[in-house]
Amino acid sequence: MTTNTTTAPTPAARRIDQAKPKRRSARSAYPYWFYLPAALIYATLFLIPTFASFFFSFTRWNLTDFTWIGTDNFVQFFSEEALLKGLTNTFIYGVVTSALKVVIGMLLAVLLTSQIIARGYLRSIIFFPVLLSSIGVGIVFTVLMDPSTGLINKALAVVGIDGPAWLTDPAWALMSVAFVDVWKGVGLATVIYIAGIVSIPAEYFEAAKMDGASPVKSFFNITLPLARPATATVIILSLIGGLRSFDLIWAMTKGGPGFTSDVIASVIFKQYQAGFYGLSTAGNVVLFLIVTAVIVPLSMFLNRKEVEA
Repeated sequence: MTTNTTTAPTPAARRIDQAKPKRRSARSAYPYWFYLPAALIYATLFLIPTFASFFFSFTRWNLTDFTWIGTDNFVQFFSEEALLKGLTNTFIYGVVTSALKVVIGMLLAVLLTSQIIARGYLRSIIFFPVLLSSIGVGIVFTVLMDPSTGLINKALAVVGIDGPAWLTDPAWALMSVAFVDVWKGVGLATVIYIAGIVSIPAEYFEAAKMDGASPVKSFFNITLPLARPATATVIILSLIGGLRSFDLIWAMTKGGPGFTSDVIASVIFKQYQAGFYGLSTAGNVVLFLIVTAVIVPLSMFLNRKEVEA
């Protein structure tokens, strides 16, 4: 017969076992009711309007009543002549503005984190346009870009360049607004990059300098890779802003000349002005889905690259 004997733990083993940290349950430090005000605000300002937009996009409605019409609004929206042009312009505008903000913001951040005179003053100047009203900026640049009386073309004429009709030439209208958007928004990208660069340990740059690395090599081998989180943030924020852009375009061109600078947001607004509320609501849903379909996979891709790095 086999006898199982159990050895009692020694006093030393008991002391070691008692000294081990106890595993705590993964519970929140705050009671659940603590999150209720934030949840109510989120539901009121986001969830309810979102679901209401989806519902009314399937209706023909006004301020007093509505009629369910199914997918007719979406069919009509995608049959609009200006939609294809607006959809193309939306992606062009979003890609151009976000790419320029990434490149220019990174270069300005490298400059403004170096040992230059009046560095803090220059940072303030770069960030100042972010604080300005988009409508105000649009009105000012509309005057500056006037082909006959604008200061921009007058300055170009001094050096012998015949400036184009920035906002009335179909070949220039969209890009002219995009350049103004970059001028206004690059300050935020610069600030984000400055925060990313100053968080890089100085020892890396000192070691690279001792190894004889040039500033260009230090930029590509140290600054650019380690500022990847800042780059991901700038890309996501700039692209969201570019795809949803409306106020600056409306203030400067109103989508003209013709439909050449229309984006989806301006097409939606024109439909709303014409009294097609259900159609404009369907357009808002389409814009929401487009932004979501672009930003969510891109954000996952950039975050995955960041983790792998």
